[in-house]
Amino acid sequence: MDFTFEDQQLAFRDAIHKFLMVEAAPEMLREIWETTKSGRSAELRAKLADQGLTALSVPEEFGGINLGDLDWVLVQQELGYFAIPDSLTDAAYLAVYLLTHLPADINLKRDWLPRIAAGKARIAVGHPLNPFVADAANADLLLLWHDDEIHALKPGQITASFNPSIDLSRRLYKVDWTPSPATRICPAKQGRQLWKDLADRAALAAAAQLLGLAQRMLDLGVDHAAQRKQFGKPVGSFQAVKHHLADVAVKIEFAEPVIHRAAQAVAEDDPRRALYVSHAKLAAGEAARLAGRRSIQAHGAMGYTWEADLQMYMKRAWALDASWGDAKFHKARVAADILAGAAAIGPSTTFPNMNPESHHG
Repeated sequence: MDFTFEDQQLAFRDAIHKFLMVEAAPEMLREIWETTKSGRSAELRAKLADQGLTALSVPEEFGGINLGDLDWVLVQQELGYFAIPDSLTDAAYLAVYLLTHLPADINLKRDWLPRIAAGKARIAVGHPLNPFVADAANADLLLLWHDDEIHALKPGQITASFNPSIDLSRRLYKVDWTPSPATRICPAKQGRQLWKDLADRAALAAAAQLLGLAQRMLDLGVDHAAQRKQFGKPVGSFQAVKHHLADVAVKIEFAEPVIHRAAQAVAEDDPRRALYVSHAKLAAGEAARLAGRRSIQAHGAMGYTWEADLQMYMKRAWALDASWGDAKFHKARVAADILAGAAAIGPSTTFPNMNPESHHG
């Protein structure tokens, strides 16, 4: 089986990387956080739209490019690497998935999909996996879960209470609202599967961003270790530092194919995609946590300070690690799949190295 990406997918990823390198420098991100109440930049959103990112998965009939999950996973890695402070994923990936798969209500699709494709609509998505709704107060439309139903609400139909996040680029809100037949756009019977599919895509997106963040933190650690000197030598020349950072590189190298495998499972609607997605989220979270710790060790305590860029990416990684299912949630899903397989095989089967008599000491 061939898991390699097509040349055009890799070229698109490289183009996005070059674009964000110019348009999303750390000092520009800080300016957005500090000078705008929403933490969002209309100028940046317009530039993302010009690159085709807001239209990536919108069907062509609504002004989009109609690409899929495998294209998104590469983009998400770049969004993570540059810690983009924008609700692009919620609108252009998750909301588009829900809207395009609604069993009815073509008017809602006609109203919102072209606006999303043009980068002129911010959509917030609320799911029970997350206690707070990102960008709820800034959204033009909210798609919210209620007993497996999908409800669409305008800003005037909700009350949003701000909840601070350790990641200053995130705008989280507790949302109070009243479900009604007028707001319901999909009944529970069809909505139940759509919400499951969306949660897998959201967790996959978070995993891919975590991988990008891990790589960025590793790069920052390597750069700092090459510049910082002790005893007249760069600290990166010391074996202990090199081994610490090499461990991170290994974690990233092993996590990347796991994430890409999960993306393929989601794209192909694999029956075991929940297993692959949870494995990806766990692998990416582990890589990002290790990258943060080891890069801090390379920086010293100054890595925690506001002036250091590293803290920006660490905080984003900590937040995403708990978003769309924390490690406990995803370990439980992996365990459930493994135990279900063991039950199907039967208790009489003997597995290698599982005989208590074969263990000594």
